[in-house]
This record gives sequence, structure tokens and C-alpha cells, in this order.
Amino acid sequence: MRQRVSTGTPWEPIVGYSRAIRTGNLIHVSGTTATNDRGHVVGLGDIYLQTVTALGNIRRAVESLGGTVDDVVRTRIYVTDISQWEAVGRAHGEMFGAIRPATSMIEVSRFIGPDMLVEIEADAVIE
Repeated sequence: MRQRVSTGTPWEPIVGYSRAIRTGNLIHVSGTTATNDRGHVVGLGDIYLQTVTALGNIRRAVESLGGTVDDVVRTRIYVTDISQWEAVGRAHGEMFGAIRPATSMIEVSRFIGPDMLVEIEADAVIE
């Protein structure tokens, strides 16, 4: 059985994706940015605040599908400026320091919105 979580932002029906999907004991969270419930970017110019916000969005998606952040086993972090890796890493460590999922941090040229500085994917396994 497949369960889906939607953010209600305008991009999901246009692009044809869900914020997160649960199949069995697996949860896959799509690339998540620092957007609020209306789809507006939070933390303009502040990659740390954007990372914290994106991770909070991931937490809510995982929890809405019956998981917790303790179930996260993999994250993928995409940034527009790798020189700011420490701020991004600090925010990631604040949420996942004790969990320590496998992760990657990759620099990309840009995101769909010019104010977006970071996008994060996550996978969780509920045991």
C-alpha cells in the first residue's frame, strides 16, 4: 500500500510528485526546500535558516507517515554555494547528530526558485 503526503504547494500537481511516499516500512522524502505552507521561501539569504526550515519540513513529512527522524537512514543535501557547508552541516548535525544517517552534500548551479539556497532529500526505514 502506498501513502502520500502533499504540501499543497502549486508545484506538486504541475510536476507530478508528492512531498513524501511511504511503501511498507520505507519513507522517501522528495527534495525539500525552505518553504512555508504557502510556498514562500523562508530565510532569504541565510543558508543555515533555510537548512533548518527544510529539515523541519522533512521531519513533518516523515512524522505524518508514521516515522520519526530516528528512522532516517539517508539524506542528500544540495547547495548553491559549497563554501557555506559548515552552516549547512551544523543545521544537519543539530537534527541528526545522534542518528548520523548516510549523507552527501553536493553543489548545484541553481534551484527552481532563485531565493532557494539548499534542497534536501531523505529516506527513512521504520523498524
